[in-house]
Amino acid sequence: MASPDNYTDQNFWEKLRRFAAQAGREVVEKALMLYYAAQRPETPLWAKTVIYSALAYFVLPTDAIPDLTPIAGYADDLGALAAALTTVAMCITPEVKRNAKQQLEVWFGKEAEEVTKSAEPVGEIPIE
Repeated sequence: MASPDNYTDQNFWEKLRRFAAQAGREVVEKALMLYYAAQRPETPLWAKTVIYSALAYFVLPTDAIPDLTPIAGYADDLGALAAALTTVAMCITPEVKRNAKQQLEVWFGKEAEEVTKSAEPVGEIPIE
């Protein structure tokens, strides 16, 4: 996986803003659950390292399968996010799931063209 040092909140939200509809609900849901879990002060440092490594891989412009490749483009991202979720499953609280679900409803409850225009996080998590 990518180094957590390659991750920034700004890159994460920009990637979602531009590619949420293309990446699909499943990829975005996993990315959001990891993101919200990492924001919790109770999440241990080792888990945050795993999370930020997976999110760094997600936001990297170059990865094993280019994201612009039709259909398969986000398969490797999905695999990395799913592996991280399995590893840090105990950090995925009902609140984390609720925050991710709320954001998914905001984005995917609208037409696909509108999804990328409203890609701002719900809740009180600031974007730096």
